[in-house]
Amino acid sequence: MKVAIILALGVVLLFILRLTKPQLQIAAEKLSILWFRLAFAFLVLFILNIAGGFVGLYVPINIGSGFLLAVLGIPGLASLLVLAVFL
Repeated sequence: MKVAIILALGVVLLFILRLTKPQLQIAAEKLSILWFRLAFAFLVLFILNIAGGFVGLYVPINIGSGFLLAVLGIPGLASLLVLAVFL
C-alpha cells in the first residue's frame, strides 16, 4: 500500500515537472477554482441542512455530495434533493 502511494506521488511529481510555466499556471488556476467551488458547496449543504431541518429534510454532508454539488452546480443540488426526498 505504501509503495503504491509513493509510486503514485512520484508519477504526479514527474508529470508536474514536465509542465511549462503557462501550463502550470492554468492547472493551478483550475485547481483553485475547484477548491473554491468545493468550499462553497459545503456551505450550501450546511445551509440546506439547517433550512431543511424544519421540514425533516436531511442531505448528508460528505465529500461525495460536496464534489457532486461543486461539479454539477444547480442540477447536482436538484439530484441531491431528489435523493434526500425519495430515499
